Amino acid sequence: MRHIVLDTETTGLEVHLGHRLIEIGAVEMVGRRLTGENFHTYLNPERAIDEGARQVTGIEDEFLLDKPKFAEVVERFIEFIRGAELIIHNAAFDVGFLDAELKRAGAQYGCIADHCTVLDTLAMAREMYPGQRNSLDALCKRLGVDNAHRELHGGLLDAQLLADVYIAMTSGQVALDLGFAQGEGEQAERVQAVNLSRRPRVLRASEAELGAHAKRLDALDKAAGSSLWRQLETAGEASVEA
Repeated sequence: MRHIVLDTETTGLEVHLGHRLIEIGAVEMVGRRLTGENFHTYLNPERAIDEGARQVTGIEDEFLLDKPKFAEVVERFIEFIRGAELIIHNAAFDVGFLDAELKRAGAQYGCIADHCTVLDTLAMAREMYPGQRNSLDALCKRLGVDNAHRELHGGLLDAQLLADVYIAMTSGQVALDLGFAQGEGEQAERVQAVNLSRRPRVLRASEAELGAHAKRLDALDKAAGSSLWRQLETAGEASVEA
């Protein structure tokens, strides 16, 4: 399946107050691997950037004066995302701004839902790690994704980090994509050029964790006889010896 991992930067937090997009960054994944195909642009928002947004992104108003307006890149953007599943962290925020820009560009462009589906990794993280911090930085730290170079928020950088976070979060949920396995023309060719070092991380138990697990099994054995874990271990050892 084709996924587009996307992030945006904006002039402020409130789309209903007329805040606008100033950056869109998106990276393509096919078969859970980055293809090297990206969409990235800065945008002239035709308004000033709030101080808070300026501090977070490091983007100044003057930098955006010669950048394209959203209406100038809308066709290319829609073509890039069409038919894919968008992966976005806190999707309601980004989709709200994207839908507002599409509406300004013209009724013929519809809304994001007309072109693709959306997966919210913030909602996923809240289900997987309830009660914990689930910002992009927090997830990078928890899942071992290197974000040391993320001093400021940036659309393309954050999309690349989110791609690694998504792969780590779903590494136990890989399913065979038979359609892709049979070849899908240009997409199959692009994936062949991917850096194959980008594999899902395998998390292994530490010695301390293995020791704690063994003590827990000992306690279960004393309380209720041989535990299911021990029965499986014994069966596995017997099959190896056979």
